[in-house]
Amino acid sequence: MEQNFVFSFPLIMLFITPWFQLTFHVNAETSTYIVHMDKSFFPQVFTTHHDWFQSTVHSLNSKTELLDLDQPSKQQSKKVVYTYDHAMYGFSAVLTSNELETLKNIHGFIAAYQDRTAIIDTTHTFQFLSLDSPNGLWHASNFGEDIIVGVIDSGVWPESESFKDHGMTKKIPSKWKGACEEGQDFNASMCNFKLIGARYFNKGMIAANPNATITMNSPRDTIGHGTHTSSTVAGNYVNGASYNGYAKGVARGIAPRARLAMYKVAWEEGHYASDILAGMDQAIFDGVDVISISIGFDEVPLYEDTIAIASFAAMEKGIVVSSSAGNSGPMLRTLHNGIPWLITVAAGTMDRTFGSLILGNGKKIIGSTMFETNSIVENLPLVYNKTFSSCNSMNLVSQVNNKQVIILCDSISNSSVISQMNFVSTTEVLGAIFVSDNPSLFDLGGIYSPSIVINSEDAKSVINYAKTSKNPTASIKFQETFVGIKPAPIAAKYSSRGPSNSYQGILKPDIMAPGSRILAAYIPDETSSSDFVFMSGTSMSCPHVSGVAALLKASHPQWSAAAIRSAMMTTASFLDNTKTPIRDSGYLLQSASPFAIGAGEIDPNRAMNPGLIYDATPQDYVNLLCGLNYTKEQILSITRSSHYNCDNPSLDLNYPSFIAFFSNKTSLTGQKFKRTVTNVGDGGASYRVKVTQPKGYVVTVSPDILDFSYGNEKKSYYVFIKCVVYNEENVSFGDLVWIEDGGKHSVRSPIVVAPSGI
Repeated sequence: MEQNFVFSFPLIMLFITPWFQLTFHVNAETSTYIVHMDKSFFPQVFTTHHDWFQSTVHSLNSKTELLDLDQPSKQQSKKVVYTYDHAMYGFSAVLTSNELETLKNIHGFIAAYQDRTAIIDTTHTFQFLSLDSPNGLWHASNFGEDIIVGVIDSGVWPESESFKDHGMTKKIPSKWKGACEEGQDFNASMCNFKLIGARYFNKGMIAANPNATITMNSPRDTIGHGTHTSSTVAGNYVNGASYNGYAKGVARGIAPRARLAMYKVAWEEGHYASDILAGMDQAIFDGVDVISISIGFDEVPLYEDTIAIASFAAMEKGIVVSSSAGNSGPMLRTLHNGIPWLITVAAGTMDRTFGSLILGNGKKIIGSTMFETNSIVENLPLVYNKTFSSCNSMNLVSQVNNKQVIILCDSISNSSVISQMNFVSTTEVLGAIFVSDNPSLFDLGGIYSPSIVINSEDAKSVINYAKTSKNPTASIKFQETFVGIKPAPIAAKYSSRGPSNSYQGILKPDIMAPGSRILAAYIPDETSSSDFVFMSGTSMSCPHVSGVAALLKASHPQWSAAAIRSAMMTTASFLDNTKTPIRDSGYLLQSASPFAIGAGEIDPNRAMNPGLIYDATPQDYVNLLCGLNYTKEQILSITRSSHYNCDNPSLDLNYPSFIAFFSNKTSLTGQKFKRTVTNVGDGGASYRVKVTQPKGYVVTVSPDILDFSYGNEKKSYYVFIKCVVYNEENVSFGDLVWIEDGGKHSVRSPIVVAPSGI
């Protein structure tokens, strides 16, 4: 009998939508386990590791025969699901508990843990990120030409215009080893010079659910998530794209000349870690340059996190891995993918909105609406009445005698605005005006009645007009698009906050990118004639950073994954388009902290020429694991190789940000950090440090001047953080900026100082 459990460490595919709910599926007799093996124990009698692992699992048969006499069904269910050689070294298999215990005594065994499952978590963003600058990263990288981006997701809709190959060069990079895997409603001819690969992985899901009926057994997307994310990262140019008239324009991905490869691991029937690991394992072997993955595990140690394990192998090969931070904000410590060797991406808004309100006196107010029909709501009476304008029940709204009006609803809490919308949509009132200062409001759902949302400041003039005019009227204009809205960006309320539960000693997230109301390709929907839809979430911000990584990889092919992340972080902006600190929609529009936005909003053009970079080698990351007192087996689970050592354990990774935790004891001694920067400028340069002190602390830097004589020269410096006034509740923020003489480059690192146990 199969039992369903809900665990506290779900694997989450990140986009805001309420209708995916998955659970753990654990068979009472057998379960799927991911097993790590030591490559140095490989028996020479076998030709391949696959043969060894198959033989190992088969040998468990006789060794557990007597122990499992009470489990007659296990003979049919026990099997190898996948073997892995690139993302990790080992296999996944369906085993009984007795077989697992026997396996632990076999030579070469390192660790095993149960397979996990969980929930599935444009036309303007390129302009918002200034990629269309004639001297910017787009042109320097030739739009990401011939960089291969592997997307780990729910598949692809190959017929979408975003995946056509017009304008692509007709020679695929020779290093490419991938394939276009055929399956249900999907044949090899559906790949081309844009979509150069498509594979699917569901053996883990089938092993856990042997009676499941697979909706689409192929790389074809039936969820829509993978089509949206892959077209965001590297979709081709599509003229006349819009969503029912909103955001009309030419759609394109962030790296429109990059190649795409889809690895379908997310299914309507379930999403399993073993399948995700298999997809990443294949992507590494196939030869991708960038991996974009909007999936994550909550509260799983690094040595059992298959994304951490696979991304370590990718990092070793110079592959940049970009991942989503999660959609569980705004509470602190909700972030996942806080993995030191990949990029963790938060989500923010853009400077774009839709729709306007025009009062009878001619005043035009730009608001926000996503009503999908171009309704005619013009020159209707504007009604504002304290009796029913709270709009907090259907009975109240029904008291409006004349339904041929536009009702103005009073401002209440943001969560109640959604309730107001629901109440109004159930009545026959022709139009409504809602009031909210939450820029992430529509990330939680659409508008189901002809209505518009305005901010509280604009609401004052509307209320005054409604009260003082003898016959107040108003019109709502739909399917209008406005850009240049201020302030922007704003940290999205839903975006998960740091610090990371994986390891809080690295400040996460790393960076913020547009994630709210992103227009991109989608699967056909019988309820809409549009081939593009808006989606919100860190799933949407992640492919923006993946696309920028592809552009940087094209313009700086010699840079490591750490160097590319550093270039993005140290050039990110912590200011919005009003030149004031980015605000946080989750905290009453106060200044956003690095726990929400990391180093700030990504600035692709500045990242192309960062001046200095903070680099890191695989051994540096291993030193960190050693400093965490991981066992040899736990480290091997991540590194797959014993050629690394623990001679220099250190928790002080050469990272482009700083986070220090203080208690009453450490407040007396302070904390010290060492950083090494590499000059990637054109030649010699001199940099001077400028520090914004976190409140209650003093930060000193030595030396405070770095003189470089030539390109690629390295210099080290030390940072000392001392507590002046200890407060066990307050978190303080500051930054450290290296400013080049002459002002060409400024290299910024955020600083966070927090009480231990925050």
